[in-house]
Amino acid sequence: MIFFISGAELVFVFMIVLLVFGANRIPEIARTLAKGIQQVKSASRDFREELEKSAEAQGLDAKELQKEVDDLKKEISEITGTVKRRL
Repeated sequence: MIFFISGAELVFVFMIVLLVFGANRIPEIARTLAKGIQQVKSASRDFREELEKSAEAQGLDAKELQKEVDDLKKEISEITGTVKRRL
């Protein structure tokens, strides 16, 4: 279940892509998408490592900061959950 898309919808999208681009271009498109996804993963990993290095250089513990962020996310989701239920 990718973003609430059913199997039939995925098949329909694939058929449209097949009609628009043709069978010969689909592997090329897939490779290009895979390279793009890999670059985004690499960039996010580098960004995270740089943040951790910066935090350590300033004497902050990255794991402690992550715990604080997770706690804050939990509190925000609890608040927004209450608001969503009232609507």
